[in-house]
Amino acid sequence: MPDPSYPDDLLYHPEHDWARVDGDTATFGITWYAQDALGEVVFFDPPKVGAKASKDEAYTEIESVKAVSDVIAPLSGEITAVNDALAENPELVNDDPYGAGWLVQVRLADPSETQSLLSAEAYEAMLE
Repeated sequence: MPDPSYPDDLLYHPEHDWARVDGDTATFGITWYAQDALGEVVFFDPPKVGAKASKDEAYTEIESVKAVSDVIAPLSGEITAVNDALAENPELVNDDPYGAGWLVQVRLADPSETQSLLSAEAYEAMLE
């Protein structure tokens, strides 16, 4: 498992989710803090491509050895891709939460929603 990290190029939701925004699309995942709190991830229930994600609402679930947890959308939009590698290797969420452990890609409905998310520095301060 990697050491705690919160990359500066991501935006963070207070519910421990991240977004990597590129124009009108974004990649979503869960933070190092979230995967550490969950423990070993054993199952990812991917949403369907074409499904809508609504900011601040659950869009899928992750199951760990400890619990089943909702995953909260940091931004609103249409899901355009899911990380199929997690079907066979859900532990990628633990091993590389900001890289190979990404969850979904989304076409943003309202890019201005990014203004409500936290910087890495603000997210880390919230964790203290």
